[in-house]
Amino acid sequence: MARKGGFPGGMGMPGNMNNLMKQAQRMQRQMEENQKALEEKEFSAKTGGGAVEVTVTGKKVITKVAIDKEVVDPDDVEMLEDLILTAANEALRMADAASQEMMGRMTGGLPF
Repeated sequence: MARKGGFPGGMGMPGNMNNLMKQAQRMQRQMEENQKALEEKEFSAKTGGGAVEVTVTGKKVITKVAIDKEVVDPDDVEMLEDLILTAANEALRMADAASQEMMGRMTGGLPF
């Protein structure tokens, strides 16, 4: 005779399932709170020995670009562009790393 699937004990949600649902809801709230905190956090990166600094938020929005006047050379704009790009990419990488770390803590290392 074939076995029927489902939960043992008949209809309704077993107590363990209820607890699991509450845990999932609590985890979702924690993730939302952590995500909001991460979005408000700022990440800064400097290049050119500190001549260029770019700051981004956890939302990956550039909020600040600071350039030392000494690196502004009208004859070498390309170097300044490279410094800005490098600093911006590093700040974004830092924001990504913080996001991945937060998700790793929340999911216990499960892939997401």
